[in-house]
Amino acid sequence: MPWIKVSLIWLTILVLAIVNGIFREAVLDRYLSSVTSLLLSGLLLSIFILLIAYWTLPWCGQLSRVNRWRIGCYWLALTVVFEFTFGRLVAQKPWPELLAQYRFEGGNIWPLVLLVVLLAPQLRRGPVQSA
Repeated sequence: MPWIKVSLIWLTILVLAIVNGIFREAVLDRYLSSVTSLLLSGLLLSIFILLIAYWTLPWCGQLSRVNRWRIGCYWLALTVVFEFTFGRLVAQKPWPELLAQYRFEGGNIWPLVLLVVLLAPQLRRGPVQSA
């Protein structure tokens, strides 16, 4: 399993997620309601994740279905660890505020974005090894 390549792809997703958040705060929040802004931002991020996975995973060579699930779980774990680590240590947000992101309230679709992170490697192009 090419873990370095898989990690670099996740870092690309992370950078786009950060840019998406900046775009939401700088542009979408100014012109749209909070609910619409969060919803649109979540949809955009989900599309970015799917496109990145689709375009970049062939770089990792043939991957079995099991390895594609491993990649999805790995990306999901990295994402959740990053969110909580950054949220607590850098943004200094309290636990209730961090955990609120995992509820479907006020246009928040973060749990669906995490599901996309998990499932995105299943859309991989190219030949696939059997289990």
